[in-house]
Amino acid sequence: MGPGWRAPSAALVGGSVAVFGALRRAALAVPQPAAVRSRPSRAWRWRNLLVSFAHSVLAGLWAFFSLWHSPELLSDIQDGYSVSGHLLVCFSSGYFIHDSLDIIFNHQSRSSWEYLVHHAMAISAFVSLIITGRFLVAAMLLLLVEVSNIFLTVRMLLKMSNVPSPALYEANKYVNLVMYFIFRLAPQSYLTWYFLRYVEVQGQGAFLTINLLLLDAMILMYFSRLLRSDFFPSLRKGSAGRDVDGEKFLID
Repeated sequence: MGPGWRAPSAALVGGSVAVFGALRRAALAVPQPAAVRSRPSRAWRWRNLLVSFAHSVLAGLWAFFSLWHSPELLSDIQDGYSVSGHLLVCFSSGYFIHDSLDIIFNHQSRSSWEYLVHHAMAISAFVSLIITGRFLVAAMLLLLVEVSNIFLTVRMLLKMSNVPSPALYEANKYVNLVMYFIFRLAPQSYLTWYFLRYVEVQGQGAFLTINLLLLDAMILMYFSRLLRSDFFPSLRKGSAGRDVDGEKFLID
C-alpha cells in the first residue's frame, strides 16, 4: 500500500466518524427503559452503549469473516494485506474517534478516562498501520475482541435497564465469559507472544509492542473486575450500593 492510499484512507475514517454520529442521533429515537428514563444522567450512557453495540456487531463479525474467508493472512501478520482488513481498520478508527469526542463533549471524561486512554492507544496504532500498510492482520486479530464486546455490552444494558429476568442475565453471563476467553484473551495472548518473539523492537514495531503490553494490563484488569462482579461478588470491595451512573466501564 503506497502513499496514494493516505488521502482516501483519511476520507474513509472521516466517513466512519460521520456514520457513528448518525447512529448516535438515531439512538435518540430508541425507547429507553423506565430505569434509564428515571435517571437523566443515564440517558447519555444508554445511547453511547447502543452505538458501541452497533460497532461491536459490525466490526466483530467483519473481522471474524474476513479472517475466516482469507486464513492465509494469518501466516503473515506483519506484512499481510487485504482490502477488507484495511477498510475495517479505517471503520473502527472512525468509531474510536467518534466515541472519544462523544465522551469529551458530553463531559464524561472523568468517569470514562480509561476509555479515553484505550481509544488514544487504538487510534494512534491504527493510524500508524494505515499509513505504513503493515500489521493490518494484527489489527484484524485484535478486532475479534468486538465479538466478545457484543455480550459485554448486552450485559451492561441489562444492568442499566433492570430487566426483570434474572435468567436472561445469567445466560448472558456465561456466554460472555466464554466469548471473553475465545475472542479477547486468546487473540491477545497470541499476538503478545508473536510480537515479543518475532517483531523487531524498534520504530513502529516498538510502538505497537508497547501499546499491546499496555492493552494486556487493561484486559487483565477488566477480566478481574468481571470475575468479581459476576462470579465472586463477595470479593468486591467498596462496591455496595454503587450505581452505574458513576462509571462508563462495561465491567461494573
